[in-house]
Amino acid sequence: MQVTSTRSSYLVFGQPPIEGPEIEEVLDCLRKAWLGTGPKVAEFERRIAAYKAVPHAVALNSCTAGLHLACLVLGLQPGDEVITTPMTFCATINAIIHAGATPVLADVDPRTGNLDPDQVRRRITRRTRALLPVHFAGRAAPMHELMSLATNHGLRVIEDCAHAIETEYRGKKAGTIGDLGVLSFYSTKNIVTGEGGMVLARDAQLARRTRTLGLHGMSHDAWKRFSDDGYKSYDLEEIGFKYNMMDLQAAIGLHQIQRVETYWQRRLAIWQRYLQELADLPILLPAAWPADERHALHLFTIQVDPQRCGLTRDEVLMQLHRRKIGSGVHYRSIPSFSVYRDRFGWRPEHYPAASRLGETTLSIPLSPRLTDDDVGDVIAALRQILRR
Repeated sequence: MQVTSTRSSYLVFGQPPIEGPEIEEVLDCLRKAWLGTGPKVAEFERRIAAYKAVPHAVALNSCTAGLHLACLVLGLQPGDEVITTPMTFCATINAIIHAGATPVLADVDPRTGNLDPDQVRRRITRRTRALLPVHFAGRAAPMHELMSLATNHGLRVIEDCAHAIETEYRGKKAGTIGDLGVLSFYSTKNIVTGEGGMVLARDAQLARRTRTLGLHGMSHDAWKRFSDDGYKSYDLEEIGFKYNMMDLQAAIGLHQIQRVETYWQRRLAIWQRYLQELADLPILLPAAWPADERHALHLFTIQVDPQRCGLTRDEVLMQLHRRKIGSGVHYRSIPSFSVYRDRFGWRPEHYPAASRLGETTLSIPLSPRLTDDDVGDVIAALRQILRR
């Protein structure tokens, strides 16, 4: 059946709002010809650290880089095991592998998509050195149980906060509960710099080594070496990486973080409208979260069960696409990818909750850039597709 969309333009999934102040800040970088790491990065770090109520924040060129460095600065070695989730983007797994450690998967809660502490407990061995939970879709992972496991077994904890800049758990900011937290500012995230990430740390030494490893292993970055105090020689302390953030990126984030609460409130309004107007459709909507937590509202995921809907998740995605509405898959479960099956012997059937989520979950638009009419178009399209 041919579908005719009422929309005149395509609704891009996850398109961020870019406003005048960040455009002017980028132009300021260009006018001053300081494009690399400099004063705007330092100020962005200060603003993120203040928002997350953490002493140290180190800006990098991606969340992936931050996860990699977090594994290294916490001393993970070849043969060490890191327990993480199969319901995540490949970057979480790859960072562990790049650090020389071995990822171990534990299945997830089928309603929240977050790590199941009982499954984690069953996979702890004498080689386990760390846990790497992901705050999936912006909902806090069960950190009380996970931190108890970490304490009892002497494990380090890295929080993957790619979805979770606004997330709070029992009065604590996500990313400040474990040893290190890692944020993402990729172009579909709640706060964007195009590409970019940041490591949050309470420990000054962990923060310092993260910063050093993130810029070749140098003891001082370029901005500090050429500051108003005059040239400062630097030492090369270890063999590092080229992971630093640019001022061009930070120029966007400086103003995005100032609107983080305004954006969250807009996403909350969209979230509540979706819950109300999609409630009677044969899909599973996101689970409610406890009163003592704060959801970052990064992804509004629906579960499309073919037995209930008469359509697969991918068929619904394509039907939305034909109506000029973008959507996303977050995520195919990690064991569904051939590279991991071949290397680690993982199979989807070994992680049934994550496997089912990976086959049925669809993310619909939730950007604060959406107008009320855009949200209405998404709802109308889903009602047309799923009415039966």
